[in-house]
Amino acid sequence: MANTAAQYTRTVISVCLSLYSTRLILSALGQSDFGIYSVVAGVVAMLSFMTNALVTTTQRYLSYNHGKNDKQRVYQVFGNSVLLHLLIGLVVLILLAALAYPVIYKMLHIDAERQTAAMWVYMSASVMLLITFVTAPFRALFIARENIVYISIIDVLDGVMKLLIALLLVHASSGDKLVSYSLLLVGISLFNLLAFGVYALARFDECHLPRLSEWDSEHIRGLSSFAGWTIYGTGCVVARNQGIAILVNIFCSTIANAAYGIAQQVSGAVAFVSVSIVNAINPQIMKAEGAGDREKMLRLAEYESKYASLLLGLVSIPLIFEMESVLRLWLTDVPEYAVGFCQLMLLAAVFDQLSIGLTSANQAIGRIKVYTLVFYTFKLVTLLGVWVCLLFGVDVVTSLWCYVVVELLGSFLRLVLLKRQAKISILHFAGSVFARLAFPLIVITAISYVCVTHIDHPYRFVLTMVLSVAGGITAALLTALDKSERDALYTLLHRK
Repeated sequence: MANTAAQYTRTVISVCLSLYSTRLILSALGQSDFGIYSVVAGVVAMLSFMTNALVTTTQRYLSYNHGKNDKQRVYQVFGNSVLLHLLIGLVVLILLAALAYPVIYKMLHIDAERQTAAMWVYMSASVMLLITFVTAPFRALFIARENIVYISIIDVLDGVMKLLIALLLVHASSGDKLVSYSLLLVGISLFNLLAFGVYALARFDECHLPRLSEWDSEHIRGLSSFAGWTIYGTGCVVARNQGIAILVNIFCSTIANAAYGIAQQVSGAVAFVSVSIVNAINPQIMKAEGAGDREKMLRLAEYESKYASLLLGLVSIPLIFEMESVLRLWLTDVPEYAVGFCQLMLLAAVFDQLSIGLTSANQAIGRIKVYTLVFYTFKLVTLLGVWVCLLFGVDVVTSLWCYVVVELLGSFLRLVLLKRQAKISILHFAGSVFARLAFPLIVITAISYVCVTHIDHPYRFVLTMVLSVAGGITAALLTALDKSERDALYTLLHRK
C-alpha cells in the first residue's frame, strides 16, 4: 500500500513539475533551440534504451532469485551487473564521441550558427548516458526489493531540480541558455547516481562495489543474453520514436520537432500513471515464476494489463479530447502540430497497455528471443509507414496514425506469442482483460465527448477530467474488477 501511494503521489507531483518545467524551458530556449535540444539529445537517447533494458534485466534476475530465496546468487548477480553496466557504458561513450562530428555537422539539419551549441548538447547527453548506465543496477535493486518509496522521493527531487533549472534559465540574462541547460542536467544525473548508490550500499546486503575478480563468465553470459534481447526490443521502440523525430526534421522543420518533443513530454509524463502499477506488480510476477507458481504469475500479468490500461485511460482519454485547451493553458504559444501529435501518441499508449502484462510474463519465463524478435521488430513498421506517408506528401499528423494502428495490432500480437510460449488461453485473457475494460473505457470516452461538445468554458477541461475519472472509476468497479478484486479493495478501504 505504501509503495502504491508513493508511486501515485510521485506521479502527480512529477507530472506537474515536468509539464511546468517544459513550459518554462520552451519559453527560455525558444521554439528553435527547444527543437534542437529535442532532436540532438534524442539521437543520444536512442542509446539510453540500453539503460532501461539493463535495469529490466538486473531486476528480473534479482527478483527471480529472491523468489528462489538464493541470497548468494543475488549477491553475485548484482556485482556482475555493476561490472557489465560500467563496461557497456564506457564503450558507448567512446562510440558516441567518435560519431559526434558527423551527427552534428552532417546528419542533422541544424543552422550553422547553432552547431557549436548543438555539440555541447550532444556531449552532455553522452555523459548523462554513461552516468545513467552506472546508476541502473542500483535502481534495479530498489525495484527488486520493492522499495518504491525511496525511488519516488528521488524522482520527485529530480523533478524539483529540473524546475529550478528552468526558473534559473528564464531569469538568466547572459550566456548560451541551451548549453547551460545541458550542463546543468548532467549535474542532476550525478545527484541521482549518488542518491541511489550511497543509500543502497548502506541499506542492502547484496549491494556492494564489485572488484574485477568477481567477474563470473556464467553470470555475465546469462545477463548478457537476456540483456541483449531486451536491448534489441527497447532499441526498436526508441529507434521508432527517434526515427520519427529525424523524419520530421528532414521533411518539416525544427518547429515541427519542437511539437514532436512536446508530444513525447506529454506522453512520457502521462505514462507514469501506468508505469507505476507495472513497477509495483513486475517484481511479484518475477518472484512467482522463480517460486515455480506459473498460474499465479499469469494471473498477475492479467491484473497488470487491466490496471495499467484502466489507469492510463482515465487520464489519457479526457486529455485527448481537451488537448488543445490544455496545451494553450500550459504553453501559451503552442507549436504547430503539437495538438495532433499529443492526441495520437496518447491514444497509441492506451492501446499498447491493453496486454502489457504479457511482456512481463515473457520476461519472467526468461525465453525472450522469439518474442522480442517478432514483437519489437513489428513496431518498426511504424517508422516505415510514416516515412512512406511523408514521402508521398501526406500531412505529418495524419502520417502518425501509423503509430496508433501498429500499437493496437501489437497488443493482439502479444496474445499469439504468449499462447505459443506459456499456453495462455486467448479467449480467457480477452474475457478477463479486454471485455472487462470495454465498458469503463467507453464511459470515459462518452463523458469526455459530451463535455467537449456541450460545454463552453475556459476551464472546461477541469470538469471534463473530474467527470470522466469519476465515471470511469464507477464503471470499473461495476465491470472491470471481479468479485475477489472488489472484496480486496473494500477491505483495504475500510481497514482502520
